[in-house]
Amino acid sequence: MENIKGTGVALVTPFLADGDIDFNGLTNLVNHVIDGGLDYLVVLGTTGETATLSTAEKDEVLAHVKKVNNGRLALVIGIGGNNTSAIVEEFERVDLTGVDAILSASPYYNKPTQEGIYQHYKVLAEHSPLPLILYNVPGRTASNMTASTTLRLAHDFENIVAIKEASGDLNQVMEIVKDKPADFMVISGEDALNFPIITCGGVGVISVLANSQPKLTADVVNLALKNENESARNLHYKSLDFINLLFAEGNPAGVKAALKLQEICGDDVRIPLMKASEGLMGTLKAELAKW
Repeated sequence: MENIKGTGVALVTPFLADGDIDFNGLTNLVNHVIDGGLDYLVVLGTTGETATLSTAEKDEVLAHVKKVNNGRLALVIGIGGNNTSAIVEEFERVDLTGVDAILSASPYYNKPTQEGIYQHYKVLAEHSPLPLILYNVPGRTASNMTASTTLRLAHDFENIVAIKEASGDLNQVMEIVKDKPADFMVISGEDALNFPIITCGGVGVISVLANSQPKLTADVVNLALKNENESARNLHYKSLDFINLLFAEGNPAGVKAALKLQEICGDDVRIPLMKASEGLMGTLKAELAKW
């Protein structure tokens, strides 16, 4: 799975003011991030507001990204949820032609035990037609997948190839890196921790920042992977204020505001999310002007 090392982007789903999907904006975005030097695309993740997309819309977004990408970069799709059997059905339903791996978030809302999380991913591993990337994001799921559960899954299933770690706990990241199988990959899921996670042994990132700043994100990752840590650290700190602004009023409202300022796509989101405030838009504009 060398094609999911380096810098991946969790693509937003652009919308028009009436709520329809903005496919022209999506075209602009895909070309923007590819031109910025990224390594792979992640479609239909949390940042893509997938929870508000219909089944038909998900299929349309996936097909459009495939068409625009045209095989230029590897492609990862988000297929997750809190109904294990429904995810298995989705594996069978979705056209996964041209997709390299599946990213699946730990079950949300149900608040399963660690054994429940293990059994959930065990079923997915037994039915997945593609390599699986675990996704631990307790800020959204209300439950943390511990290092021991991640390691158990990594050792038990060869087709579970990586984890996107967004717990914010560097000690947990290091526990995974220390005891993981040699070919199991740890991927940063939090832009503010991209640099430290790579220095701890991570292989790259799945980034929100990269929607707006693909080259900057990729430069930090590539320098860190080459152990050029001073240069990577300087770039990381250069981007840190901007990263914090992107999440100040929730994701993807912040990054969509930045994309609007860059004239790549609009900043509309679907209810229950709200667009970035005028105040945040102004602060983002000032921050972008520094660059």
